[in-house]
Amino acid sequence: MPYLISSPTVIPVPGNKVVEEFIGRVNTGETQASIARMKSPAGWSEPGQRPEFDEYTLVLSGALRVEYEGGELEVTGGQAIIARKGEWVRYSTPHGAEYVAICIPAFSVDTVHRDA
Repeated sequence: MPYLISSPTVIPVPGNKVVEEFIGRVNTGETQASIARMKSPAGWSEPGQRPEFDEYTLVLSGALRVEYEGGELEVTGGQAIIARKGEWVRYSTPHGAEYVAICIPAFSVDTVHRDA
């Protein structure tokens, strides 16, 4: 039988970004994948990271800046990006964005390996 997820769990993060996990370690106990909606204000940024998971990101509105070793990309509403495990990336939203992140395996603080 299909399993309905009636609401996400809001994950506390520094700053004023909102992370709503629909599927993942916190909301459903899922370890194979996580799916979260992010609402990120203008001027938000996070430390770089070199995660042990692939991250698939679909930008719904606004723009997500993705820095990587050797350059940066701007991903706008209606576009998506894939960051492969082991790649260094840094996300920011200079003008704000709403996006969905899918991590395989599921996101974990222990496997994201953020810069100090």
